[in-house]
Amino acid sequence: MTQLEPTDPGRVEYAPSGVATASRILLLLVLLYLFLFSISLLGAAFKMFGAGFSETLIATTTNPVVGLMIGLLATSLIQSSSSTTSIVVGLVAAGALTVENAVPIIMGANMGTTVTNTLVAMASVGRRSEFVRAFAGATMHDFFNMMTILILFPLEQATHILQRAATWLATHLIGSASVEFHSPVKEAVKPAVNLVKHLLVDTIDIPAWTAGTIMLVIALAGIFVALAFLTKTLKALVLGRAEQVFTRNIARSGPAAMLLGVVITVSVQSSSITTSLLIPMIGAGIVPLEAAFAVTLGANVGTTVTAMLASLTGNFAAVTVALVHLLFNLTGILLIYPVPAIRHIPVRLARWLAHGVSRRRYFALLYMGGVFFVMPLLFVFADKLLRSG
Repeated sequence: MTQLEPTDPGRVEYAPSGVATASRILLLLVLLYLFLFSISLLGAAFKMFGAGFSETLIATTTNPVVGLMIGLLATSLIQSSSSTTSIVVGLVAAGALTVENAVPIIMGANMGTTVTNTLVAMASVGRRSEFVRAFAGATMHDFFNMMTILILFPLEQATHILQRAATWLATHLIGSASVEFHSPVKEAVKPAVNLVKHLLVDTIDIPAWTAGTIMLVIALAGIFVALAFLTKTLKALVLGRAEQVFTRNIARSGPAAMLLGVVITVSVQSSSITTSLLIPMIGAGIVPLEAAFAVTLGANVGTTVTAMLASLTGNFAAVTVALVHLLFNLTGILLIYPVPAIRHIPVRLARWLAHGVSRRRYFALLYMGGVFFVMPLLFVFADKLLRSG
Protein backbone atom coordinates (compact mmCIF):
# COMPACT_ATOMS: atom_id res chain seq x y z
CA MET A 1 0.00 0.00 0.00
CA THR A 2 1.27 3.52 -0.77
CA GLN A 3 1.00 6.17 1.94
CA LEU A 4 -0.79 9.38 0.94
CA GLU A 5 -0.69 12.80 2.51
CA PRO A 6 -3.31 12.74 5.27
CA THR A 7 -6.32 14.97 4.72
CA ASP A 8 -7.05 15.27 8.45
CA PRO A 9 -4.58 15.68 11.36
CA GLY A 10 -3.69 12.36 12.86
CA ARG A 11 -5.21 10.42 9.96
CA VAL A 12 -3.15 8.42 7.46
CA GLU A 13 -4.75 7.29 4.20
CA TYR A 14 -3.43 4.55 2.01
CA ALA A 15 -3.92 4.13 -1.68
CA PRO A 16 -4.90 0.64 -2.69
CA SER A 17 -2.23 -1.44 -4.38
CA GLY A 18 -2.35 -2.14 -8.10
CA VAL A 19 -3.64 -5.66 -7.50
CA ALA A 20 -6.41 -4.42 -5.21
CA THR A 21 -7.43 -1.73 -7.70
CA ALA A 22 -7.45 -4.20 -10.59
CA SER A 23 -9.56 -6.62 -8.52
CA ARG A 24 -12.06 -3.87 -7.74
CA ILE A 25 -12.26 -2.83 -11.38
CA LEU A 26 -12.85 -6.45 -12.40
CA LEU A 27 -15.53 -6.81 -9.72
CA LEU A 28 -17.10 -3.54 -10.90
CA LEU A 29 -17.26 -4.84 -14.48
CA VAL A 30 -18.86 -8.10 -13.33
CA LEU A 31 -21.41 -6.22 -11.22
CA LEU A 32 -22.16 -3.82 -14.07
CA TYR A 33 -22.75 -6.74 -16.41
CA LEU A 34 -25.06 -8.38 -13.85
CA PHE A 35 -26.90 -5.10 -13.41
CA LEU A 36 -27.29 -4.46 -17.15
CA PHE A 37 -28.27 -8.07 -17.77
CA SER A 38 -30.92 -7.80 -15.03
CA ILE A 39 -32.29 -4.53 -16.46
CA SER A 40 -32.53 -6.11 -19.92
CA LEU A 41 -34.10 -9.27 -18.49
CA LEU A 42 -36.62 -7.09 -16.63
CA GLY A 43 -37.72 -5.53 -19.91
CA ALA A 44 -37.92 -8.95 -21.59
CA ALA A 45 -39.99 -10.26 -18.67
CA PHE A 46 -42.51 -7.44 -18.94
CA LYS A 47 -42.72 -7.94 -22.70
CA MET A 48 -43.63 -11.59 -22.11
CA PHE A 49 -46.95 -10.56 -20.59
CA GLY A 50 -47.19 -6.85 -21.42
CA ALA A 51 -46.46 -6.14 -25.07
CA GLY A 52 -49.72 -7.49 -26.53
CA PHE A 53 -51.78 -5.79 -23.83
CA SER A 54 -49.95 -2.52 -24.46
CA GLU A 55 -50.45 -2.76 -28.22
CA THR A 56 -54.18 -3.32 -27.78
CA LEU A 57 -54.44 -0.38 -25.39
CA ILE A 58 -52.58 1.99 -27.69
CA ALA A 59 -54.65 1.05 -30.72
CA THR A 60 -57.99 1.79 -29.04
CA THR A 61 -57.49 5.33 -27.73
CA THR A 62 -58.93 8.58 -29.04
CA ASN A 63 -59.19 10.62 -25.82
CA PRO A 64 -55.93 12.62 -25.34
CA VAL A 65 -55.95 12.31 -21.52
CA VAL A 66 -56.49 8.56 -21.77
CA GLY A 67 -53.80 8.44 -24.45
CA LEU A 68 -51.40 10.09 -22.02
CA MET A 69 -52.25 7.49 -19.36
CA ILE A 70 -51.94 4.64 -21.86
CA GLY A 71 -48.46 5.82 -22.86
CA LEU A 72 -47.51 5.86 -19.17
CA LEU A 73 -48.99 2.42 -18.47
CA ALA A 74 -47.70 0.75 -21.65
CA THR A 75 -44.14 1.94 -21.04
CA SER A 76 -44.29 0.95 -17.37
CA LEU A 77 -45.34 -2.55 -18.45
CA ILE A 78 -42.72 -3.12 -21.13
CA GLN A 79 -40.01 -1.00 -19.47
CA SER A 80 -38.96 0.84 -22.62
CA SER A 81 -40.12 4.15 -24.05
CA SER A 82 -38.38 3.18 -27.31
CA SER A 83 -40.53 0.04 -27.54
CA THR A 84 -43.71 2.04 -26.90
CA THR A 85 -42.66 4.62 -29.47
CA SER A 86 -41.94 1.85 -31.98
CA ILE A 87 -45.43 0.40 -31.44
CA VAL A 88 -46.95 3.87 -31.85
CA VAL A 89 -44.94 4.51 -35.03
CA GLY A 90 -46.06 1.18 -36.46
CA LEU A 91 -49.71 1.92 -35.72
CA VAL A 92 -49.46 5.42 -37.20
CA ALA A 93 -47.75 4.08 -40.31
CA ALA A 94 -50.49 1.45 -40.66
CA GLY A 95 -53.21 4.07 -40.36
CA ALA A 96 -54.55 2.62 -37.10
CA LEU A 97 -53.57 5.74 -35.15
CA THR A 98 -53.33 9.38 -36.19
CA VAL A 99 -50.27 11.48 -35.41
CA GLU A 100 -52.51 13.76 -33.31
CA ASN A 101 -53.62 10.83 -31.15
CA ALA A 102 -50.05 9.54 -30.97
CA VAL A 103 -48.64 12.72 -29.39
CA PRO A 104 -50.22 12.25 -25.90
CA ILE A 105 -49.07 8.61 -25.90
CA ILE A 106 -45.50 9.73 -26.62
CA MET A 107 -45.70 12.16 -23.67
CA GLY A 108 -46.94 9.41 -21.37
CA ALA A 109 -44.20 7.06 -22.60
CA ASN A 110 -41.59 9.62 -21.60
CA MET A 111 -42.92 9.47 -18.04
CA GLY A 112 -43.35 5.69 -17.89
CA THR A 113 -39.71 4.88 -18.60
CA THR A 114 -38.65 6.35 -15.22
CA VAL A 115 -40.23 3.50 -13.22
CA THR A 116 -36.96 1.56 -13.60
CA ASN A 117 -35.15 4.24 -11.58
CA THR A 118 -37.52 3.78 -8.66
CA LEU A 119 -37.02 0.01 -8.72
CA VAL A 120 -33.25 0.54 -8.61
CA ALA A 121 -33.55 2.99 -5.70
CA MET A 122 -35.45 0.37 -3.68
CA ALA A 123 -32.23 -1.67 -3.48
CA SER A 124 -30.94 0.69 -0.77
CA VAL A 125 -34.16 0.74 1.24
CA GLY A 126 -32.37 -0.77 4.27
CA ARG A 127 -29.89 2.12 4.55
CA ARG A 128 -31.84 5.29 5.37
CA SER A 129 -29.47 8.10 4.34
CA GLU A 130 -28.47 6.26 1.17
CA PHE A 131 -32.11 5.49 0.38
CA VAL A 132 -33.09 9.16 0.77
CA ARG A 133 -30.46 10.22 -1.76
CA ALA A 134 -31.19 7.35 -4.16
CA PHE A 135 -34.98 7.79 -4.06
CA ALA A 136 -34.63 11.54 -4.60
CA GLY A 137 -32.33 10.84 -7.54
CA ALA A 138 -34.92 8.49 -9.02
CA THR A 139 -37.99 10.68 -8.54
CA MET A 140 -36.53 14.02 -9.67
CA HIS A 141 -36.81 12.52 -13.18
CA ASP A 142 -40.51 11.86 -12.48
CA PHE A 143 -41.11 15.42 -11.30
CA PHE A 144 -39.35 16.93 -14.33
CA ASN A 145 -41.50 14.85 -16.67
CA MET A 146 -44.65 15.72 -14.69
CA MET A 147 -43.83 19.44 -14.94
CA THR A 148 -43.14 19.16 -18.67
CA ILE A 149 -46.43 17.32 -19.23
CA LEU A 150 -48.39 19.85 -17.14
CA ILE A 151 -46.99 22.67 -19.28
CA LEU A 152 -46.92 21.12 -22.74
CA PHE A 153 -49.92 18.77 -22.73
CA PRO A 154 -52.62 21.49 -22.50
CA LEU A 155 -50.57 23.73 -24.82
CA GLU A 156 -50.35 20.95 -27.39
CA GLN A 157 -54.07 20.23 -27.19
CA ALA A 158 -54.86 23.90 -27.73
CA THR A 159 -52.33 24.69 -30.48
CA HIS A 160 -50.77 21.39 -31.72
CA ILE A 161 -47.46 23.23 -31.63
CA LEU A 162 -45.29 20.09 -31.24
CA GLN A 163 -47.11 18.27 -34.02
CA ARG A 164 -46.85 21.28 -36.34
CA ALA A 165 -43.14 21.75 -35.61
CA ALA A 166 -42.43 18.03 -36.03
CA THR A 167 -44.36 17.94 -39.30
CA TRP A 168 -42.40 20.92 -40.63
CA LEU A 169 -39.08 19.31 -39.65
CA ALA A 170 -40.13 15.94 -41.05
CA THR A 171 -40.76 17.47 -44.47
CA HIS A 172 -37.09 18.52 -44.53
CA LEU A 173 -35.79 15.14 -43.34
CA ILE A 174 -37.71 12.76 -45.59
CA GLY A 175 -35.41 11.25 -48.15
CA SER A 176 -32.49 10.91 -45.72
CA ALA A 177 -30.79 7.54 -45.71
CA SER A 178 -31.86 5.01 -43.14
CA VAL A 179 -29.52 4.83 -40.17
CA GLU A 180 -29.13 1.55 -38.32
CA PHE A 181 -27.78 1.87 -34.80
CA HIS A 182 -26.66 -1.01 -32.62
CA SER A 183 -26.13 -0.73 -28.89
CA PRO A 184 -22.92 -2.39 -27.68
CA VAL A 185 -24.44 -2.77 -24.23
CA LYS A 186 -27.58 -4.49 -25.50
CA GLU A 187 -25.51 -6.69 -27.79
CA ALA A 188 -23.34 -7.72 -24.82
CA VAL A 189 -26.25 -8.79 -22.59
CA LYS A 190 -28.61 -10.04 -25.30
CA PRO A 191 -27.13 -13.59 -25.52
CA ALA A 192 -27.53 -14.13 -21.76
CA VAL A 193 -31.11 -12.80 -21.80
CA ASN A 194 -31.99 -14.97 -24.80
CA LEU A 195 -30.43 -17.99 -23.09
CA VAL A 196 -32.64 -17.58 -20.02
CA LYS A 197 -35.72 -17.05 -22.19
CA HIS A 198 -34.89 -20.06 -24.39
CA LEU A 199 -34.29 -22.25 -21.33
CA LEU A 200 -37.64 -21.37 -19.76
CA VAL A 201 -39.87 -21.20 -22.86
CA ASP A 202 -38.36 -23.71 -25.28
CA THR A 203 -36.40 -26.20 -23.16
CA ILE A 204 -38.62 -26.45 -20.07
CA ASP A 205 -41.72 -25.50 -22.15
CA ILE A 206 -43.56 -23.46 -19.52
CA PRO A 207 -46.32 -20.93 -20.35
CA ALA A 208 -45.30 -17.40 -21.35
CA TRP A 209 -46.84 -15.76 -18.26
CA THR A 210 -45.07 -18.19 -15.93
CA ALA A 211 -41.78 -17.71 -17.79
CA GLY A 212 -42.24 -13.94 -17.59
CA THR A 213 -42.85 -14.13 -13.84
CA ILE A 214 -39.72 -16.25 -13.29
CA MET A 215 -37.67 -13.87 -15.44
CA LEU A 216 -39.06 -10.94 -13.45
CA VAL A 217 -38.00 -12.53 -10.14
CA ILE A 218 -34.52 -13.32 -11.49
CA ALA A 219 -34.17 -9.77 -12.84
CA LEU A 220 -35.21 -8.12 -9.58
CA ALA A 221 -32.88 -10.38 -7.58
CA GLY A 222 -30.03 -9.57 -9.97
CA ILE A 223 -30.65 -5.83 -9.68
CA PHE A 224 -30.69 -5.92 -5.88
CA VAL A 225 -27.59 -8.13 -5.61
CA ALA A 226 -25.65 -6.08 -8.16
CA LEU A 227 -26.52 -2.76 -6.54
CA ALA A 228 -25.81 -4.00 -3.03
CA PHE A 229 -22.16 -4.55 -4.00
CA LEU A 230 -21.97 -1.94 -6.75
CA THR A 231 -22.35 0.94 -4.32
CA LYS A 232 -19.57 -0.35 -2.06
CA THR A 233 -17.25 -0.98 -5.02
CA LEU A 234 -17.88 2.48 -6.48
CA LYS A 235 -17.16 4.07 -3.12
CA ALA A 236 -13.88 2.18 -2.82
CA LEU A 237 -12.77 3.18 -6.32
CA VAL A 238 -13.60 6.89 -6.22
CA LEU A 239 -13.02 7.89 -2.62
CA GLY A 240 -10.92 10.98 -1.86
CA ARG A 241 -9.46 13.13 -4.60
CA ALA A 242 -10.91 11.10 -7.48
CA GLU A 243 -14.39 11.60 -6.07
CA GLN A 244 -13.83 15.35 -5.65
CA VAL A 245 -12.52 15.77 -9.20
CA PHE A 246 -15.41 13.75 -10.65
CA THR A 247 -18.18 15.58 -8.81
CA ARG A 248 -16.58 19.00 -9.29
CA ASN A 249 -16.23 18.57 -13.05
CA ILE A 250 -19.78 17.27 -13.52
CA ALA A 251 -21.32 19.89 -11.24
CA ARG A 252 -19.37 22.76 -12.81
CA SER A 253 -21.37 22.90 -16.04
CA GLY A 254 -24.99 21.88 -16.50
CA PRO A 255 -24.77 21.82 -20.33
CA ALA A 256 -21.64 19.64 -20.16
CA ALA A 257 -23.44 17.20 -17.83
CA MET A 258 -26.42 17.14 -20.20
CA LEU A 259 -24.11 16.41 -23.12
CA LEU A 260 -22.62 13.54 -21.11
CA GLY A 261 -26.13 12.17 -20.59
CA VAL A 262 -26.87 12.43 -24.32
CA VAL A 263 -23.62 10.71 -25.35
CA ILE A 264 -23.97 7.84 -22.87
CA THR A 265 -27.63 7.26 -23.73
CA VAL A 266 -27.05 7.31 -27.49
CA SER A 267 -24.17 4.86 -26.93
CA VAL A 268 -26.22 2.38 -24.88
CA GLN A 269 -29.59 3.16 -26.53
CA SER A 270 -31.42 3.36 -23.21
CA SER A 271 -32.14 6.30 -20.92
CA SER A 272 -33.12 3.77 -18.24
CA ILE A 273 -29.59 2.33 -18.24
CA THR A 274 -28.01 5.80 -18.01
CA THR A 275 -30.23 7.06 -15.22
CA SER A 276 -30.29 3.75 -13.34
CA LEU A 277 -26.49 3.69 -13.27
CA LEU A 278 -26.62 7.14 -11.69
CA ILE A 279 -28.86 6.02 -8.82
CA PRO A 280 -26.25 4.01 -6.85
CA MET A 281 -23.74 6.84 -7.35
CA ILE A 282 -26.27 9.35 -6.02
CA GLY A 283 -27.11 7.02 -3.13
CA ALA A 284 -23.41 6.64 -2.26
CA GLY A 285 -23.03 10.42 -2.21
CA ILE A 286 -20.58 10.38 -5.13
CA VAL A 287 -22.70 12.49 -7.49
CA PRO A 288 -24.80 15.41 -6.14
CA LEU A 289 -28.47 15.57 -7.12
CA GLU A 290 -28.15 18.80 -9.09
CA ALA A 291 -25.38 17.40 -11.31
CA ALA A 292 -27.25 14.11 -11.77
CA PHE A 293 -30.36 16.09 -12.73
CA ALA A 294 -28.53 17.63 -15.70
CA VAL A 295 -27.24 14.22 -16.80
CA THR A 296 -30.81 12.88 -16.55
CA LEU A 297 -32.13 15.63 -18.83
CA GLY A 298 -29.43 14.76 -21.33
CA ALA A 299 -30.49 11.11 -21.12
CA ASN A 300 -34.06 12.18 -21.92
CA VAL A 301 -32.82 13.78 -25.14
CA GLY A 302 -30.43 10.93 -25.93
CA THR A 303 -33.12 8.27 -25.96
CA THR A 304 -35.10 10.26 -28.56
CA VAL A 305 -32.08 10.81 -30.81
CA THR A 306 -31.66 7.05 -31.28
CA ALA A 307 -35.35 6.62 -32.12
CA MET A 308 -35.18 9.54 -34.54
CA LEU A 309 -32.16 8.09 -36.36
CA ALA A 310 -33.86 4.71 -36.60
CA SER A 311 -37.00 6.32 -38.03
CA LEU A 312 -35.28 7.98 -40.99
CA THR A 313 -36.56 5.41 -43.46
CA GLY A 314 -38.66 7.72 -45.60
CA ASN A 315 -41.82 6.99 -43.57
CA PHE A 316 -43.25 10.44 -42.86
CA ALA A 317 -45.33 9.31 -39.88
CA ALA A 318 -42.37 7.56 -38.25
CA VAL A 319 -40.16 10.63 -38.55
CA THR A 320 -42.94 12.92 -37.28
CA VAL A 321 -43.65 10.85 -34.17
CA ALA A 322 -39.94 10.51 -33.35
CA LEU A 323 -39.47 14.26 -33.76
CA VAL A 324 -42.42 14.95 -31.45
CA HIS A 325 -40.62 12.91 -28.77
CA LEU A 326 -37.40 14.87 -29.34
CA LEU A 327 -39.12 18.27 -29.38
CA PHE A 328 -41.10 17.42 -26.24
CA ASN A 329 -37.91 16.82 -24.25
CA LEU A 330 -35.97 19.73 -25.73
CA THR A 331 -38.85 22.14 -25.07
CA GLY A 332 -39.19 20.87 -21.49
CA ILE A 333 -35.49 21.53 -20.87
CA LEU A 334 -35.68 25.03 -22.41
CA LEU A 335 -38.71 25.91 -20.28
CA ILE A 336 -37.47 24.50 -16.98
CA TYR A 337 -33.67 24.34 -16.82
CA PRO A 338 -32.43 27.89 -17.68
CA VAL A 339 -34.21 29.59 -14.72
CA PRO A 340 -32.66 28.45 -11.38
CA ALA A 341 -35.88 29.02 -9.42
CA ILE A 342 -37.77 26.70 -11.79
CA ARG A 343 -34.87 24.27 -12.29
CA HIS A 344 -34.69 23.54 -8.56
CA ILE A 345 -38.39 22.60 -8.27
CA PRO A 346 -38.07 18.94 -9.41
CA VAL A 347 -35.01 18.39 -7.19
CA ARG A 348 -36.66 19.96 -4.14
CA LEU A 349 -39.88 18.00 -4.65
CA ALA A 350 -37.85 14.80 -5.02
CA ARG A 351 -35.94 15.51 -1.78
CA TRP A 352 -39.20 16.25 0.04
CA LEU A 353 -40.80 13.03 -1.19
CA ALA A 354 -37.68 10.98 -0.39
CA HIS A 355 -37.54 12.25 3.20
CA GLY A 356 -41.24 11.50 3.65
CA VAL A 357 -40.93 8.01 2.17
CA SER A 358 -37.86 7.24 4.31
CA ARG A 359 -40.02 7.48 7.44
CA ARG A 360 -42.60 5.07 6.03
CA ARG A 361 -40.73 3.11 3.41
CA TYR A 362 -43.71 1.10 2.21
CA PHE A 363 -44.93 4.44 0.77
CA ALA A 364 -42.25 4.00 -1.91
CA LEU A 365 -44.08 0.94 -3.23
CA LEU A 366 -47.40 2.76 -2.99
CA TYR A 367 -45.95 5.69 -4.93
CA MET A 368 -44.49 3.47 -7.63
CA GLY A 369 -47.60 1.32 -7.98
CA GLY A 370 -50.00 4.25 -7.76
CA VAL A 371 -48.32 6.60 -10.24
CA PHE A 372 -47.17 4.09 -12.84
CA PHE A 373 -49.89 1.42 -12.74
CA VAL A 374 -53.01 2.13 -10.64
CA MET A 375 -53.67 5.72 -11.79
CA PRO A 376 -53.38 5.03 -15.54
CA LEU A 377 -55.39 1.80 -15.18
CA LEU A 378 -58.21 3.72 -13.48
CA PHE A 379 -58.30 6.21 -16.36
CA VAL A 380 -58.30 3.42 -18.95
CA PHE A 381 -61.08 1.46 -17.23
CA ALA A 382 -63.14 4.61 -16.66
CA ASP A 383 -62.84 5.43 -20.37
CA LYS A 384 -63.91 1.89 -21.30
CA LEU A 385 -66.93 2.10 -19.00
CA LEU A 386 -67.99 5.51 -20.36
CA ARG A 387 -67.68 4.34 -23.96
CA SER A 388 -69.54 1.09 -23.33
CA GLY A 389 -72.29 2.93 -21.48
